[in-house]
Amino acid sequence: MKRFDHLYDGLASFENLWLAERKAARGKRGQGAVAAFEFNLEDELWRLQDELVGQTYQPGPYTSFTIRDPKHRLISAAPYRDRVVHHALCNVIEPLFERTFIGDSYANRVGKGTHAALDRAQGLARRYRYVLQCDIEQFFPSVDLTLLREVLARKLADPRVLWLADQILAGGAGVLANEYDMVYLPGDVLFAVCRPRGLPIGNLTSQFWANVYLNELDQFVKRQLRCPAYLRYVDDFLLFADDKRQLWAWKDAIRTRLAALRLTLHARESTVYPVATGIPFLGFRVYPDHRLLKRRNGVAFARRLRGWRRLVTRRKLTLAALTPRVRGWVAHAAHGDTWGLRRALLKP
Repeated sequence: MKRFDHLYDGLASFENLWLAERKAARGKRGQGAVAAFEFNLEDELWRLQDELVGQTYQPGPYTSFTIRDPKHRLISAAPYRDRVVHHALCNVIEPLFERTFIGDSYANRVGKGTHAALDRAQGLARRYRYVLQCDIEQFFPSVDLTLLREVLARKLADPRVLWLADQILAGGAGVLANEYDMVYLPGDVLFAVCRPRGLPIGNLTSQFWANVYLNELDQFVKRQLRCPAYLRYVDDFLLFADDKRQLWAWKDAIRTRLAALRLTLHARESTVYPVATGIPFLGFRVYPDHRLLKRRNGVAFARRLRGWRRLVTRRKLTLAALTPRVRGWVAHAAHGDTWGLRRALLKP
C-alpha cells in the first residue's frame, strides 16, 4: 500500500483552514458559535494555524444530547473551532483513502448516499433470490481506537498528521462509554478490552473513520469471500446470493472477521431470508419490483407536520420556512411508492 508523507504542511496552510471553515459553516451561519468565530475569522484561523504548526492544538469538550430515530442515540457536538480542524484534516486525507474504498460503500461519500444505496439494493434484489442482512451491534461506541490508528498509519506516513488524528481520537474517547456494553471476544489479547474506544456520533471525522474502519470488512467480503453482490451503508450491509447455505457460511466468516476488529453482529437483525418478503433498509422496505416507506417514518412526519401547522397558525413559523421542510421529506418519500401517503398527509 502506498504511504503518504509531507501532508501536514498543506493541512495546516491558511488556505486549507479557510476552505475548512467555509465547509464547516455551510448551513449553520445562524448559530451563535459560528457567528462568534466568523466575527474575527482571520484572527481565529491564524490562531488555529499557529496551534497546528506548533503542535499545541488541543480539542475542546463535547456537548452531547440524546435523540430517538427511533433508536436511542447519543449525539455529540465538538466545539466549532474543532469542527473546522476536522474539515481541514478530511480535506487532505479523505481523497487518499477514497480511492481504496469499494464502489458499493454508500455512506458519507460524494455521489453516493441513501437513495443510491436503495437503488443498488433493489437492483440486486431483482437478480438474486436470497439476502443476508447484517447489522453491527453498537458500532460507533465499539470502534477500537488502537486498531483504527493502525489502519490509519498504514496509509499515512507523516507523523504530524497522525499526531493530529491522535488528538481528535483521544478527545472523543470515552464520550460514548455509557453507550457501550462490554463484549469479550475469542482471541482477545491481554488488555484489549481496556483500550480506548468509541467514535462520537456527529463528528465529520467519525463518519469518515467509520468508512476507513469498515473498509477492512468490505475488502474481506469482496477479495476473500468473493461475494459479487454486496453493499454497505455505515454499519448496515447486505449480501445477495441464490444459495441460502452460501449466505449462512458467509455470515459465519464475517462474524469471525468482525471479531478481529472487536465488533459483533446484532444477533436478531443479522439473518438470511428471501428477497421477495421485502428488505427493511434505510427507512424503506425494498421489494424486487417496488418500495414502501416504513410506517414509523410516515407517522413521525405526520407528527412533525401537525406541530409545524400549529406554529404557522400561531405565527411562530412562516410558510416560507415551512415549505423547504415539507419538500425535503416529500423528495425523500418519493423514492418509494408513496403517492397515496403523500396525498393523504399533505391535503389541505
